[in-house]
Amino acid sequence: MQRSIKDYIIIALKGTAMGAADAVPGVSGGTIAFISGIYEELIATISNVNLSLFTTLKKEGFKAFWTQLNGNFILALLTGIIVSFVSFMRLAKFLIEQHPILIWSFFFGLIIASIFFVGKQIKKWNILTLISLILGVIAAYYVTSLPALGCNNNPYFLFIAGAIAICAMILPGISGSFILVILGAYKTLSDAFHDFDIKKIAIFAVGALVGLLSFSHLLKWLFKNYHNTTLAILTGFIFGSLNKIWPYKKTITVLNETTCEILPFSKVSNLGTLSVFQKQTQDFDTYKTVVEESIWATNYSEINNLISPQGFAVIGLMILGFLTIFSLEKIGQKSKR
Repeated sequence: MQRSIKDYIIIALKGTAMGAADAVPGVSGGTIAFISGIYEELIATISNVNLSLFTTLKKEGFKAFWTQLNGNFILALLTGIIVSFVSFMRLAKFLIEQHPILIWSFFFGLIIASIFFVGKQIKKWNILTLISLILGVIAAYYVTSLPALGCNNNPYFLFIAGAIAICAMILPGISGSFILVILGAYKTLSDAFHDFDIKKIAIFAVGALVGLLSFSHLLKWLFKNYHNTTLAILTGFIFGSLNKIWPYKKTITVLNETTCEILPFSKVSNLGTLSVFQKQTQDFDTYKTVVEESIWATNYSEINNLISPQGFAVIGLMILGFLTIFSLEKIGQKSKR
């Protein structure tokens, strides 16, 4: 495929959007790849990484190797993803801590739009695609309701976490960062990037590479043999993930990261939501959410001493998130022409 410099700049920008999404626990970079029109090329490119590449390198030289690898595409996309992920992880941490309702509102609108744009690519609906959609919804909802683990600071566990999380990162609807939270590895990795701990970052990266190369082959096979069914499952994944993205939450249990004790949040504070408690105390490290549930804005206000649910800002940011996906989809359509 012949591409211009402008095309690769656009691919890098799409990578930037993917990296930013994956930095937020609850949003999938795979969704951004799908909407922006590069998902199937990404999966096919990753799955083509095998030993034959090195045979090509040895017999035909670097140029043939690079072409077979689709190297320009990978380089442009990875540049955008890595730069964005590393830089946005700090910004995402600040926004989640200081403005949780607002950032989740934006991403909720983004995911709503994603459901529409991914779902419309299903060319033929039948009983199988409908069942696949429902199973995708149930699976993603179940994942978002899992209690988070904690107190796992073993750096070598990052290898396993990386292998599992990268599979989620390339699946639309399921967030790799959220999987890291469930596994209890998000804080360890976040601290590693913050402190530039090269050893921990490298262990995570190797695990992610192993998981990525393995899982991409399965996805490529599914797209080739069960295209509509696969799209239906992915649409369900995105729909089911809305539970995690909903901005108003009631915290049920929390983990004390100092003592590794899991306890009801009511024993910690008379407030109903951990993020509100953390913002008021400016202590974002002592407690982490284990179990939470989605509630309505009015309930959120009631359980948090009548705090404003920021209704107008929430609606505005949801609309902005929807329009962001709409714009990415338009860019993706143009790049396919």
